[in-house]
Amino acid sequence: MSSMLAWGSEARTRWAACRTAAALRSASARRRLRREADISDMLSTLANLDNLDIVSEIRAETSRRTVLRSGLLMTAAAAPSVPGRAAAADETIALTGVTVVDATGRPPRRDMTVLVRGQRIAGLGRRGTVTIPAGARVLDLPGRFVIPGLCDAHVHSVPDERISPPLHLVNGITTVREMSGSPLLHQWRERTRHGELLGPRSVIASRIVDGAPTIGDPAVFTEVATADQARAAVRQARREGADFVKVYSRLPRDLHRVIADEARRCGIPFAGHCSDAVALTAASAAGQRSIEHLYGIWYDTSTREPELRARIAAMRIERGDYLHWMRETHHLEWDAATSYNPRKAARVFATLARNRTRMVPTLTVYQVLDRPEEVDPNDERLRYVPAAVAEGWRWALDHVIRAGRTPQEIAQHRALLDRRQMLVGAMADAGVPIVAGTDAGDVPFQVPGFALHDELAALVRAGLSPVRALRAATIEAARLLGLDHLLGTVEVGKLADLAVLDADPLADIRNTTRIHAVLTRGRLITAEHRARMLADIARAAAEPPAAP
Repeated sequence: MSSMLAWGSEARTRWAACRTAAALRSASARRRLRREADISDMLSTLANLDNLDIVSEIRAETSRRTVLRSGLLMTAAAAPSVPGRAAAADETIALTGVTVVDATGRPPRRDMTVLVRGQRIAGLGRRGTVTIPAGARVLDLPGRFVIPGLCDAHVHSVPDERISPPLHLVNGITTVREMSGSPLLHQWRERTRHGELLGPRSVIASRIVDGAPTIGDPAVFTEVATADQARAAVRQARREGADFVKVYSRLPRDLHRVIADEARRCGIPFAGHCSDAVALTAASAAGQRSIEHLYGIWYDTSTREPELRARIAAMRIERGDYLHWMRETHHLEWDAATSYNPRKAARVFATLARNRTRMVPTLTVYQVLDRPEEVDPNDERLRYVPAAVAEGWRWALDHVIRAGRTPQEIAQHRALLDRRQMLVGAMADAGVPIVAGTDAGDVPFQVPGFALHDELAALVRAGLSPVRALRAATIEAARLLGLDHLLGTVEVGKLADLAVLDADPLADIRNTTRIHAVLTRGRLITAEHRARMLADIARAAAEPPAAP
C-alpha cells in the first residue's frame, strides 16, 4: 500500500521484536520450548535491535543462557483453566426452548430441543418430541438462538496459549485455520484433543512456501527456486503433519504447477495467496482450494490485464521486503480496480463458482489498511492481546499506516475499500463461495476472536445477507476445511460445536457477539465461565516480562 512507504527496516525490526517479546514475556512461557534451535531463532530476531526500548526490556529480563535452560511457551499449569462445571466428555446436555439457526438453508426453527451426548448432537426437534434421558443436564433457554460454532478460516495465533486459544472460544469460534504452521501449533492441537488445553479445533498449514527471493521472513518461509525444491516442500509439509500447503505471492508460475501436481499426488490440499505470476483462473483450475485477501482478482477482471501483468513481471523485490511489495501492488490494484470490467468479471466468477474455489476476502484487514483514520488505537479489546503486541500495533498505526498519507492517497484508499466490498458482493451473487477469515494475530488491530465478528459485519456491508455471512463462518468454512461431514451445521450426528446467542443473528449479524454459552468437545462454557476466562486472558495479556 502506498501509505506503507514509511515502513522501512526499523519498522520491520520493531514489529518483529514486538511479536518476539510477546512470546518471551513470562517465565512460565519460557519453560515450554524444547529445542535450542527454536530459541535461537527467536533470539536472532532480537539481534542488533538494542536501540528499541522493547528489546532492551526483554533482554533485561531474559538472558540467553536462562532461555536455553528454561525453554519457552506456557506450561500446562499456566494454561487457561478448563471451566469447573464444564461437561465431562460423556455427559448429556439438553438445550430446550431455543431457536435453531442451523446454517443448512432452512428457516430458523423455534422452541426446539438440542440434545448433546458427549461430543455429538444426539437429538434435535420441537420441544416435547426429543426424549431427554434421566440425569441429563437441562438448560431451558427460551428467547435464545443456537448456531453452529464459528470458524475463523485465516488466523496467525499469538504464541501464548493463555491468550489465543481461549480468546477464540469465548467468541464462539470453535475451529480455526492456522495459516502458518509451527511445532507449537501442533503441540496445542494435540493437547486440545487430549483435554489438556481449552481451545478450538485447528487445521494447520505448512510452513509458507514462496518463490526465491521470498517477500516474507526467510527464517519462517520455505523458499523454492526449482521444481525439485517445490516437490520437496510439499513432501515436507505432509511429513510434518500439515493439513495443507500454504502458497504465497512470489511463487513462479511453473513452480505453482509443480506444487499443484505434487500436492495432488501426495493427497494434500494447497491454498493461500494467488501468486503475482499466476492468473486467478489458472490457480482455480489447478485446484488451489482458497484464495486469500482477494489477491489476483483485480488483474483477471481488468481491461488492462496484459499491461498490468507485464508490470508485475518487471517488479524487483528484495528478500524479506514485504512492505515494499505491498506498496507496489497497491498501485497495480488501483489501476486494475479502476479498469474493472463486469463482463470479464462474470467469466472469472463463473470459473471460481464452477471449481468451488473459495474466496477468503479478509475485509477487516483492508478496513485497517485502507481506512486507518477510523481505527481506534484505544479499542478496549486490546486488553486481550499481549501488551507488547498492542504497543507494536499502535506504533505501526502512527508511524506506518497513517504516516505520510496525502489527501489524495486517503481518498484513493477509501475508494478502494468500497470497490473491494463491491467485488465481494458481486462474487457472492455469482455463486462464488465466500469464507470468513481475519488474519488475526498478523495484522494490526485484528484481535483474535473479536475480529471474526467484525468480518461478518463487513461481509453484510458488502452485500451478503446475514444468513449468507453466517454460512461463510460455518458451513462454507467447514467445506473449505473438508470437515463439512462433522461441522458447520446443527444436525443430528454432527459434532456438537455450538454457540448460544442472546439475540437473533439473522435480524442483525452483530448479534453473533451476544454470546450466552459455547459448547465444544463435550464442554459447556457458560456465561459465568466466559466472564472468568476473559478476565484470565486480560491478566495474562497485561503481564509484564517476568524475571526468569
